[in-house]
Amino acid sequence: MSPPVRILGIETSCDETAASVVLRDEDGSGRILGDVVLSQLEEHSAYGGVVPEIAARAHVEALDTLIEEALLRAGVTLKDIDAIAATSGPGLIGGLIVGLMTGKAIARATGKPLYAVNHLEGHALTARLTDGLSFPYLMLLVSGGHTQLILVKGVGDYERWGTTIDDALGEAFDKTAKLLGLPYPGGPAVERSARTGDPERFDFPRPLVGDAGLDFSFSGLKTAVRQAAQSLEPVTEQDIADICASFQRAIARTLKDRVGRGLKRCKAEYASVDLPALVVAGGVAANQTLRATLQALCDAHGFRFVAPPLELCTDNAAMIAWAGAERLAAGLPADGLDVAPRSRWPLDTRAQALIGSGKRGAKA
Repeated sequence: MSPPVRILGIETSCDETAASVVLRDEDGSGRILGDVVLSQLEEHSAYGGVVPEIAARAHVEALDTLIEEALLRAGVTLKDIDAIAATSGPGLIGGLIVGLMTGKAIARATGKPLYAVNHLEGHALTARLTDGLSFPYLMLLVSGGHTQLILVKGVGDYERWGTTIDDALGEAFDKTAKLLGLPYPGGPAVERSARTGDPERFDFPRPLVGDAGLDFSFSGLKTAVRQAAQSLEPVTEQDIADICASFQRAIARTLKDRVGRGLKRCKAEYASVDLPALVVAGGVAANQTLRATLQALCDAHGFRFVAPPLELCTDNAAMIAWAGAERLAAGLPADGLDVAPRSRWPLDTRAQALIGSGKRGAKA
């Protein structure tokens, strides 16, 4: 049993500016007391993607006000906060600097401990905030920058079982949308268009299906979509809908195979767990077609399927605050004010990087 703690969370890793206050009670349960997210969609939509410099400046302009609003909604002041948690990576370095420096300033001014949180750990632990999930569990992380199958063994203890060897799933959605002339952000646009499409019209490839490993690949699928669109030029609205529906179908079948193999491994290695769980996290987790596929897969394998509320799938500060609370409760040390932001920061630092690394660290 740990004493209850209130954590202020700050998230600025990409194109959402967010602040949140979360309570972790002594029994380990959690509650969001105040949560504010400001999207930068309008600032970036004209460019068809996130412009890092614009994102960083927008964070600077909005963050102080959002922190005040989150505290107001929570009915607390900074004196009532037990620690500060700020995203330290991975993400766009300009945005990370804004959020982490703000967190440092508050920690210094108040004398409260600072936790520099891995954004991916925020996603990994959200299911414990929303559903009270116990360790261990399997997580499918699907976002614009990551597609990974990770065993969540404990706070700060993660084992990567599979990752993408090329494009992330969210990236494949965004590039497909851009190719077809659909608006930004690409994932929701593709999903909307697919609702009126024929998923059987195009037989797109399902990369790595049948492979013994647990890795993912989406670049070949993206190429097949481009070739199909080029063969139909000029494409009609129905062509676009059919391509989107067929694209989603190929992804669903890919996930069914890749994740299905992961569930079998999890069940074999953790046979003593009464009801093992699969958690889906990240922005692509909001896709209802993919959620339905994963739910059916879990039902077939005897797993509990946990999908956080849609607003906690995309970038938010509640998950960052909760990760800080979990680290504090687990007795993990706070970070010094000299901690630096990291544009690259794998959750499992022991796993080999499959798509390269450089001065900034491993890509995934």
